Amino acid sequence: MLRIAVPNKGSLAETAAEMLAEAGYTGRRDPKDLHVIDPVNEVEFFYLRPKDIATYVGSGALDVGITGRDLLLDARMPGAREIEALGFGASTFRFAGPPGTFTEVGDLEGLRVATAYPGLVDGFLDEQGVAVDLVPLDGAVESAVQLGVADAVADVVSTGTTLKQAGLEIFGPVLLQSEAVLIGAPEEAPGTETLLRRLRGVLVAKRFVLIDYDLPADLVDAAVALAPGIESPTISPLRDPAWVAVRVMSPRSSVNQVMDALYAIGARAILVTPIHNARL
Repeated sequence: MLRIAVPNKGSLAETAAEMLAEAGYTGRRDPKDLHVIDPVNEVEFFYLRPKDIATYVGSGALDVGITGRDLLLDARMPGAREIEALGFGASTFRFAGPPGTFTEVGDLEGLRVATAYPGLVDGFLDEQGVAVDLVPLDGAVESAVQLGVADAVADVVSTGTTLKQAGLEIFGPVLLQSEAVLIGAPEEAPGTETLLRRLRGVLVAKRFVLIDYDLPADLVDAAVALAPGIESPTISPLRDPAWVAVRVMSPRSSVNQVMDALYAIGARAILVTPIHNARL
């Protein structure tokens, strides 16, 4: 059986569980369950702390797992490798310090930097050739400068409001753009490709919709130019030989603009249908 590590709590847990369910797997029903077997799909789920998943997978104890790219890099497990980005749980890592104190990463040389991700920050600073005294903290680090335990911090930033409220100013480059990722052990286990194909199908379903519409037959080329689809639209004859029915996959993000454009050239009865899963 394929052994899969899944976050048991935190910001990634709910979406990871939903994605696996949409991919056809049977996960836990009780949030207290730490181990669930899905015999139909020949997988075992192990529900673990997100920070520990890279360690279990990198050591080969488990075959694959879902965790954050930030947590993968922070674990610094040589055996754990990123297989696929999963499109949720996005976050950005930045440095911050007292306003007007720092302008670039080099300004941190020899100073104290507080972070909840010491492995990630240490790896980034090593690449930059900057030596600092890391202050590992578990959780929020915004107060570290005010309380005198650090000169600067490295943390997750969304709007930057929390850091500003703590009297800090963002500086320097982005350390990392993170999101949820599927990670794998050093050697690929049987069943990994099936899992990956299913997850990719879920990702496609989230990004695309189906558009059906009727169109005068002599306008097909113009319509295909507006909505070409993944490979090619499906064109079907209607009872009226002057008209055809068209079905095409289109990006969800621009579906309203595509509908407007199709209507403008003469398409009618335009319908949009969500895609629940896909294989491309």
